[in-house]
Amino acid sequence: MELEAALRDQVGKAIGRPVPQAPIKKLKGDASNRSYYRVGSPPESWVVMEMPLDASKKSEEASKGEPPKELPFVNVHRYLERLGIRVPRILRYDEPAGMMVLEDLSDVTFEAALEGGKHRDALYTRAVELLARLRAQAERQVDPECLAFTRAFDEDLYDWELHHFREWGLEAWSGKKPTETERAELDRTFRDIARQLAAAPRGFTHRDYQSRNIMVKDGELVVIDFQDALQGPRQYDLVALLRDSYVELDRAFVDAMLDRYIATFAEVTGERIEPTAFKAYFDLLTLQRKMKDAGRFEFIHRVKGNPGFLVSIPASLRYVRDAFERRPELAGLRALVARYVPEVG
Repeated sequence: MELEAALRDQVGKAIGRPVPQAPIKKLKGDASNRSYYRVGSPPESWVVMEMPLDASKKSEEASKGEPPKELPFVNVHRYLERLGIRVPRILRYDEPAGMMVLEDLSDVTFEAALEGGKHRDALYTRAVELLARLRAQAERQVDPECLAFTRAFDEDLYDWELHHFREWGLEAWSGKKPTETERAELDRTFRDIARQLAAAPRGFTHRDYQSRNIMVKDGELVVIDFQDALQGPRQYDLVALLRDSYVELDRAFVDAMLDRYIATFAEVTGERIEPTAFKAYFDLLTLQRKMKDAGRFEFIHRVKGNPGFLVSIPASLRYVRDAFERRPELAGLRALVARYVPEVG
């Protein structure tokens, strides 16, 4: 098989010796256009990431500016490594072939490590503290060469994501379209939410810091899938982690983890974050992010032919409903959306 030979060849060049008999297993993918293969058998194994030859193009989701000149994964990886964040080791990158050889992090995701619930508190505490330290370091070490510092969650991006929900989570899912009056109200309210969110100070944001993008290897938390990093508010990655569509947490625990983040950030920087306003913004951001996620999962199903994320729509909508409860000033938007998506009512 030509692909298998190419995968073994990449690993052989990466480690300096041939692996002609190494078994190859395709690993479960995600919603991206990349494919992953395990070459070899643990403990002697490697992962090869196969990318489309236009992989250096910008994110599939709305973003501005020219496509980057360097593969975003490599660019952001360099920055995180410099900050001392544990990321997968890159053993070889063959740009013309669209292949990268990485260390094998095994199959234990943060999500898998949570099974049984025995280590939940300790794992989340570590993930939240890691996030607080990463953010604090990144705010001190701004790097204009890192792509994450050249793009941002601005008003237009927040608004685009909300309308992504309108298109796929409200219209496509319900099979109905809002009236002209309703559409005008959606446009106005979405833009207002986007404006409020965009007004917050920005810094390095992973963008998808959740249970499937953190690996657990030899007791370490290893951060992956960071290639879409950009400038965003401090709460953004906390929403991704604590309002994860794949692992639901009770609000008391979420509040405790937000307090842990605030305390860790203060320990590292000396800055005191006011918790009430911080959590109120967290709830507004939850509303925006989880609407987007619900719509995105439907989009991935209908446009990309991947129904695997449909199971996570109900959790996303429960988060939207809970966020509406905490932001009563948005009762009008809630009532409008609930006409098409009753789960948020």
